[in-house]
Amino acid sequence: MAIARSPGIVVDCPDAAALARFYGALLDWKVEISPGWGEVRADDGQCISFQQVEGYVAPEWPSQRTPQQMHIDVLVDDLDTTEAAAVDLGATKHDYQPGTTFRVMLDPAGHPFCLCLK
Repeated sequence: MAIARSPGIVVDCPDAAALARFYGALLDWKVEISPGWGEVRADDGQCISFQQVEGYVAPEWPSQRTPQQMHIDVLVDDLDTTEAAAVDLGATKHDYQPGTTFRVMLDPAGHPFCLCLK
């Protein structure tokens, strides 16, 4: 018997509202904003939250001087189309691309995330 369901992820960032809007648009999920907090939620209940923190330092990837600690994989049908859409939303493509079936991107706060072929 499961003791918990549908875990949420909370991501530290410098601007919770901005990052929630970015991921809400990228994933087409509902966005909710409150002071220092942002949340995106799918229709099935999946949730990612964003917590504004003082002195936030973006991860350095692939270096581990400032570790990424976690990243989000987004499953997509087309890498080129989704990459272009993510860039239009404020993401950047990382210079280092270690594979061909995924793209390493940086969200507006500098967190790495991957666009992965389904």
